[in-house]
Amino acid sequence: MATRSRVLGLAWLVVALAADPIGAQVPAAESDYYKISTLPLPEGVVLEVGGMDVLPDGQLAVSTRRGEVWLIKNPSMTGGVRPHFQRFAHGLHEALGLAYRDGAIYSTQRGELTRLLDTNGDGRADRYETVCSWPLEGNYHEYSYGPLIRPDGTMIVTLNLGWVGYGASLSKWRGWMLEITPDGEMTPMATGMRSPAGFGFDIEGEVFYGENQGDWIGSGYITHVERGDFVGHPEGLRWTGEPGSPLTLKQEDVPDTGRPMVEVAPDIPGLKPPAVWLPHTLMGVSTSDILADTTAGGFGPFAGQVFVGDQGQSRVMRVFLEKVNGVYQGAAFPFREGFSSGVLRMVWGKDSSMFVGMTSRGWGSTGQSPYGLQRLEWTGLMPFEIKTIEARPDGFELSFTKPVDPETATDLSSYHVTGFTYQYHSTYGSPIINRETAAVRGVKVSDDGMSARIAVDGLRKGYIHELMMTSLRSAAGEPLLHDAAYYTLNEIPSGPSMVFEAGPAGAPPAAELAPVRPAVTQAKRLTTMPKTWTKGPDATITIGTEPGLRFDLPAFDVQAGSRLKLVFDNDDDMMHNLLVVKPGTADRVGDQAIALGLDGPEQNYVPELGEVLFHTALLEPGIVEAIYFTVPLEPGEYTYICSFPGHAFTMRGTMRVVRP
Repeated sequence: MATRSRVLGLAWLVVALAADPIGAQVPAAESDYYKISTLPLPEGVVLEVGGMDVLPDGQLAVSTRRGEVWLIKNPSMTGGVRPHFQRFAHGLHEALGLAYRDGAIYSTQRGELTRLLDTNGDGRADRYETVCSWPLEGNYHEYSYGPLIRPDGTMIVTLNLGWVGYGASLSKWRGWMLEITPDGEMTPMATGMRSPAGFGFDIEGEVFYGENQGDWIGSGYITHVERGDFVGHPEGLRWTGEPGSPLTLKQEDVPDTGRPMVEVAPDIPGLKPPAVWLPHTLMGVSTSDILADTTAGGFGPFAGQVFVGDQGQSRVMRVFLEKVNGVYQGAAFPFREGFSSGVLRMVWGKDSSMFVGMTSRGWGSTGQSPYGLQRLEWTGLMPFEIKTIEARPDGFELSFTKPVDPETATDLSSYHVTGFTYQYHSTYGSPIINRETAAVRGVKVSDDGMSARIAVDGLRKGYIHELMMTSLRSAAGEPLLHDAAYYTLNEIPSGPSMVFEAGPAGAPPAAELAPVRPAVTQAKRLTTMPKTWTKGPDATITIGTEPGLRFDLPAFDVQAGSRLKLVFDNDDDMMHNLLVVKPGTADRVGDQAIALGLDGPEQNYVPELGEVLFHTALLEPGIVEAIYFTVPLEPGEYTYICSFPGHAFTMRGTMRVVRP
């Protein structure tokens, strides 16, 4: 066995010693490499960020859901000086986008794209000009986003579907991406969008948009969008007969079978599958903004890649894109979590830091603040990460930010690959389906240790492939900062396959080495009344939901030792469960539910913990389930939560157990 180097790189040593002065290595944290700082807001300013852009003079322009536009001087707080806020405009209707060009600020309201001008130079808009407007039905879910401005001045906006128990295009062009010239001429560009809150250019200037889980959308994703594309949701197709539509496809042309999109797409003209899936709860739950790294290394080692925000889990993810056979695909990685509210907008500052604008009103998030503005900056330390993953004819090639340890990198058991996908149907969301392990049968590491190529059996075109690399170490002994990645394999490239030496005789296949979690016990979920309850339950409590990830019953009292029938009515438009947990353990249970990863759906997102006392199944919208249990004898406040990833930190109530 080769002797592993014990010489630590300086950056790794600094991180290790900071936490343990004796010198023992401890796992690095995201905050060691990317620091979050909060911009202080003036008293009375409610900055529910809807859009952001940086002006040529370095000021940060921010639009808000309350219809205001603010200009912020010194947003980087240079010299320790607090930023200065000045209101530039007000009276807009939920301004969910903002962009600057040629002396004007453009913002998309509910029903129009507006040009804001300061003609007298006093720092306040004195002209509000309608560039282009569109009809509204008045549904609360008819959000409008943008603009994204092309180099030629053409502006792009996206229009959200309404919600009537399902996504509905209640007014013309809802569910579409539109192009608008500076003089207001509108051209429909593409449709199939449900909730296109985020869209942006990649490093090549191509347009991508981000989608949120919902009906017809099994999980969040980002998709390359070109004129004439249909990207998945059929509601917008009701307008394809209108003048100017680049599509002729009709709603009835889209089958509602539940088959994977990769199987359906060949029979639907113009249907474009996602470039990169962001597996629900594993990477995020509510895809938001898209921002290409144009900092040329000023933000770290990921120049040219794309960062994607997530509103529900208050995080930013990283995406590496490549083109194979003319089709975009690539890998999604975790990047930075822990923001104070739901991440909606991201933009680069003049100093290559990232400004992150947030809001959570009505849109629950793991970050508990209702709104905020934070700044993310690279500390200069180099994390040990998978930098890129590229498809190969027989597997994948991984590149690293630092040289990899040859011992762990050449060990087949360091890599676990699992393929899966989602159903394409009108039901809200989808379980993970067609999950299969793909055996890793060979690996070659480059001489400099900066890359490793793995040969994998059982890759499937059109499927998501989870790569878990928990055992990998850098040459300095560091574990990966993030050991999971999700590659969307739309196309398999041609070319020579890797030639490698056979492993030791009798070595078990990689599939047998994958960790297996024990199945969650169902003893804590009793859905039929015990026969011994001859007089029925002592009490029946029914709990439903409210908008904003909340139960409609915040608390109830019940006698210790009594027999309880607890009915959970999931009358929301997304999946939920209900867990009763021991006092003071809700945060731990919520964290462990997220950590279940791919096993989460199979376990109803119920972690196998003693802290979990009773629970329902994970319920689809409109489903009701009753569970029966004897209330604990110990009085106290027992929390009930929804443990679906991202929900547990807001969707809570209290079962107060009292003495008889």
